[in-house]
Amino acid sequence: MASAFHIADPGLRGPVPGGPDERGGAAGAGPGGAAGPGGTAGGAEGLRAWIRQVPDYPVPGVTFLDITPLLGHGPAFRQAIDALAGAVAGIEFDRILAIEARGFLLGAPLAVRLGKGFVPARKPGKLPLAVARQDYQLEYGEAAIEVHRDAVAPGDRVLIVDDVLATGGTSAAAAALVEQLGGRVAGFAYLIEIAALAGRRRLGDRPVRVVLPA
Repeated sequence: MASAFHIADPGLRGPVPGGPDERGGAAGAGPGGAAGPGGTAGGAEGLRAWIRQVPDYPVPGVTFLDITPLLGHGPAFRQAIDALAGAVAGIEFDRILAIEARGFLLGAPLAVRLGKGFVPARKPGKLPLAVARQDYQLEYGEAAIEVHRDAVAPGDRVLIVDDVLATGGTSAAAAALVEQLGGRVAGFAYLIEIAALAGRRRLGDRPVRVVLPA
C-alpha cells in the first residue's frame, strides 16, 4: 500500500460524511449534486467526488485520502477499475502485482477485468512459503514487503498497481522484488498521484499511468 497521506490538496475534494445515497441524492450523482461516477457527466474526473479528504490524520498537518466512499459505491468502483484498464492499454504484461492493503482492492479486480494473473505483495510474516523480501523507507519509518518466490517467474512482465503514488518508495520496493525474482517491470498504475511528492523520479523510465493526478 502506498502512502495515502499528503499535505492538503484542494484538487481532491471528497464527499461529505454519509455520502449522496444517504442524503437522498440520485444514484450516480456525486456529493453536492455534481454529476459523479455512473452519472451522465464527468468521466474519470467524476471519481474525485468519491475520494474523501480527512484532515490532520494520522498527524496534524497531513491529509489522508480515503477511497472507501468510492469502494462503497458500486458504479464508482466499477468506473475506477474501467478507468485503470483504459489507462494501462498499450502496456504489455503477464500479471499484476499489487501492494497490501489498498492496492489489493484495485489490483485484483483489474487483473480479473483484464484476464491477468495476480500477485499480492504482503507485509512480512503473512505468506506461508519461501519469500523474497524488500526493505524500504516510509515517510514515518521503515517497512518491508514480501512475495512468494514462485509468484514471479523469470521473464514475467509485471504491472505494479497501488491506490496512490506519493513518494514512490513502496512502488520502487515492489519493482526491486520483481527484478530480484528475474521478472521485468512493465509499468506502474495508480488511481491517484500526488504529483508534488515527485514519486515518479523513483520509478525510472518505465511507463506510469494515473487515473486522477492531484
